[in-house]
Amino acid sequence: MNASLINGIEKKTGVTDIVGLLAERLSGSELSSLLLAVYERRTERMTPAELLTQYCGNRLVQPAVADMIELQESVVATLRYLRDRGFNPVELSPLAALGTCSVIAAVSQDKVVSAVRNTEIVADATNALALHVADLRKRGVDALLRFCTVHRHVRTQPLTNKRFSPHFVIGCMVTAGRDVGSFAFECEALAKHLDDTIGLLRDVYGVGRFRLVLKKRGGYDERNPLIDRVEEYLRRRLVGLEMGIDPAPAESSYYKGIQFKLYMGDEQWEIADGGFVDWTQRLLGNRKERLLISGFGLEMLVKMKGGLL
Repeated sequence: MNASLINGIEKKTGVTDIVGLLAERLSGSELSSLLLAVYERRTERMTPAELLTQYCGNRLVQPAVADMIELQESVVATLRYLRDRGFNPVELSPLAALGTCSVIAAVSQDKVVSAVRNTEIVADATNALALHVADLRKRGVDALLRFCTVHRHVRTQPLTNKRFSPHFVIGCMVTAGRDVGSFAFECEALAKHLDDTIGLLRDVYGVGRFRLVLKKRGGYDERNPLIDRVEEYLRRRLVGLEMGIDPAPAESSYYKGIQFKLYMGDEQWEIADGGFVDWTQRLLGNRKERLLISGFGLEMLVKMKGGLL
C-alpha cells in the first residue's frame, strides 16, 4: 500500500482512515455497490478519446503477441494429453473469489487485479483449483483428485523482460489426497506430475532435454528426510533424468517441504515449477490433507516455437 498516496486521498476527501472505513465498516455487498456506483459515474463522464488513451496506456489490456490459432491448438492438445493420463480438465471462471491468492498463498494482493462483487481476476489457476478441491471435499468427495486446466493469468507486478506480458497462458495440474504415511503420496504424486509434464513437452512439443532441480522448503517435520526420500524415489522412477538438489537456503511461505523447477533445452529455460502447499489443509482445517501443484509455460512454448522469445 502506498502510504503517501492514501494520505493524499484522506486530505483531499477530508476523511481520516478512509481505507479502514471502507475495508472494515462496510459489508462486502455495500462496498461492491459503492464501487459500482463510482465506476458507473466515472464511465458516464468518459469520452471516446479518453477511452482510447486509457487503452493505449494500460499494459494489462493489450493483446497477446502469440499466434492465437497455434496457441488454441496447443491448449486442446495439452488438455487431451493430460486427460488421457488421469487429470480431469476444468474450465475455470475468468474470475476468482477475492483473496484467492493472498489469503492462502501469502501473495500480495497488490499483484492481483481486484474487482467488485468480492472477486478478482485469476492470477494463479492452481489457487482456484485448490478451492474447487476443498469444495468437493466439503461435499463428501473423498477420493484422490487430479485436475488440470489451461488458463490466461493476469499479474500486475513490474516486468524486467520486455518480451514478457502481464497476462499469459499457463498449463496447470493439481493432485489432492491425504497423508498415508512414509511420504507415499508425496513421492507418487510428484513423480506423476514430472513424468506427465516431461512426456507432454517431449511428445507434443518436441523438447528433448530436461534438468530437474529440487529445492528444500520448510513446513514438513524437519526430523524426517522428505527431500531425500523423494529424490531416491524419483531417481528410480524417472531413469535418465538429469536431477539435482539446490543447496542454497530456501525460505518460502509458499511451498512446503519441496519445490521443484524443470528446465529444458541447451539454454536451460525454466519451463515448469511446482511443489507441495498447505492450502487444502488450511481451507478444510485438516492436517492430513495433501496438495501438489504445478504449472508450465504453455504460451512461452508457443512463443519460442514462433521465434518470439
